[in-house]
Amino acid sequence: MQRNILWFALFFGGLLHLNAQIVEKVEPYFIRTVQFKGNTQQSQLPIINLGQRLVLSFDDINGNEEDYYYKITHHNFDWSESDLSKGEYLDGFDDVRIETYENSLNTLQLYSHYSLAIPNRETRGVRKSGNYLISIYNDEGQLVFTRKFMVVEDQVGVGVEIKRSRDFKYIDSKQSVQFTINSNNQPLINPKQSVKTLVLQNSNLKTAITDLKPQYTLGSELIYRYDQESSFWAGNEFFNFDTKEARVANNGIRYIEQNDLFDHYLYTKLSRADKPYTYYPDINGNFVVRALYTENQAIEAEYIRMHFALKYYEDIGDKEIHIYGNFNNWTIDESTYMKYDEETDTFRNTRLFKQGFYNYRFVVVDRDGSIDQGAIGGNFWQTENDYTVLVYYRGPGERYDRIIGMGKGNSSIITNN
Repeated sequence: MQRNILWFALFFGGLLHLNAQIVEKVEPYFIRTVQFKGNTQQSQLPIINLGQRLVLSFDDINGNEEDYYYKITHHNFDWSESDLSKGEYLDGFDDVRIETYENSLNTLQLYSHYSLAIPNRETRGVRKSGNYLISIYNDEGQLVFTRKFMVVEDQVGVGVEIKRSRDFKYIDSKQSVQFTINSNNQPLINPKQSVKTLVLQNSNLKTAITDLKPQYTLGSELIYRYDQESSFWAGNEFFNFDTKEARVANNGIRYIEQNDLFDHYLYTKLSRADKPYTYYPDINGNFVVRALYTENQAIEAEYIRMHFALKYYEDIGDKEIHIYGNFNNWTIDESTYMKYDEETDTFRNTRLFKQGFYNYRFVVVDRDGSIDQGAIGGNFWQTENDYTVLVYYRGPGERYDRIIGMGKGNSSIITNN
């Protein structure tokens, strides 16, 4: 079975996010293991308070000690670039070379590991809340990849509750996010126009809900009691693998080979859509780099070829199956494509991962780019998911969208309406 994945590579290589105002650049093959986090987060989408620290790190498996530079831009709610000048939102300056890097040590795959912390000597931080984009360029000025982050000023309280769907058709398969915004002493002028909200499931911007308006006001509170409009497919718990020991197979890994690199072969997976829900802990699609018997896992961890196999008998027509997770910022591309193998009657993929613990799932991708996360894994209301609500506000005369509050919820505490 031959499939054309070029269209998907082109489409997702320049994927438009949130109202198509800005193109987020996907990293090329030689850029690996991009980690982007705030003070304590393991997410690829840092959401920090003003003044908090950011750390971006990545590997270049060409291993040539290339020079990389970074720029930071400020954006509105819809990811159009804001009207603020650089001096208004940035304390210090950017377009600076990333100076901290090391070469790998005693690894089969050579690579250079780069790390950027903000604040630093040149970039002391950001002055405004809102949406930000950090862009990484090579020494020829070519854009290599980008990552988004958000900065919050704590002005309003946000209470979040997770509910089962009120629609009987979806009561077993969707989770609805209901929330209130308590403005306290902060006057929110004309909130139906000036207040915008972003609702995230598992820090995935690609499935975010962005078009909710407050349904009514109760004192100083804006009330959002939507059902279908604020609902997400619940999905299923993520699969995982752990390669902290490169030479020893553990749970989930069928066997290991050592060639030019280590090859880890996972057990063949089956569809879970028609099976009963079973809880087991996951980290909601994220990953953690770790390697036993190393002093500095950033440069001593091996790169391992992971071999995935899936038996799936449903007719997918001209759609495709991909592995999906935060290991590459929820991106569908050539490296995630599951190719059908007639000899074994399975869909297969081989992809390079740095040693660590990874979550992933199998998804069906349509030709228009839409992703069905439940076709293979199923959707179960009991699934544990993290939810985040961000509140944006642009008051009279203001020139940009501030983020004035954030609330969190988890579906481990879920109630019927």
